[in-house]
Amino acid sequence: PLGQAEWIKFIGLLLGVEKEGNERFAAIEKRYNELKELTADGKVKKRPIVFSGELRGGNWYAVGGKSFLAQLFKDAGADYFLKDDERSGGVTLDFETVYNQADDADFWRIVNSFSGTFSYEALKEQDPRYADFRAFREKGIIYCNMKNTPFYESMPTEPEIVLADLLHIFHPDLLPEHEPVYYSRLK
Repeated sequence: PLGQAEWIKFIGLLLGVEKEGNERFAAIEKRYNELKELTADGKVKKRPIVFSGELRGGNWYAVGGKSFLAQLFKDAGADYFLKDDERSGGVTLDFETVYNQADDADFWRIVNSFSGTFSYEALKEQDPRYADFRAFREKGIIYCNMKNTPFYESMPTEPEIVLADLLHIFHPDLLPEHEPVYYSRLK
């Protein structure tokens, strides 16, 4: 995942602050690896299963098992529902396929732009079948509203913060004092 943050070095070089860019990158990399180590080598008792995406125009859009997102989930001590998928980019699925593979998942990650307050009820209004997922029934939705958070603008340069958010959700005992920045559990 740190490959996305390497542009910091490049920008630093272009702006004549190469040293500061390299130092910033090294700090991000160090913190990310420290957090990743918290879940390495069986250090967590349970690796929750997480799925991602929503229906759009009758298709479910997610990413493959070799994606940046799948790696983040792995580093946060979770298993992505498409972890065995060899694709790194977008994956289009039908609802039945997703339900078959994710009906018992512990968490469901959603990033969207929602006017107003996003809630379980608002999600169910989008498609009543959403309420059938275990992650919905047991309040395991991980959410980021891009209307309130500059997710795609800032997240690529802060993978250590995104990882901390996910660790806090998947394994709250590991980072009990963490204040979420990008992701939090939907209430």
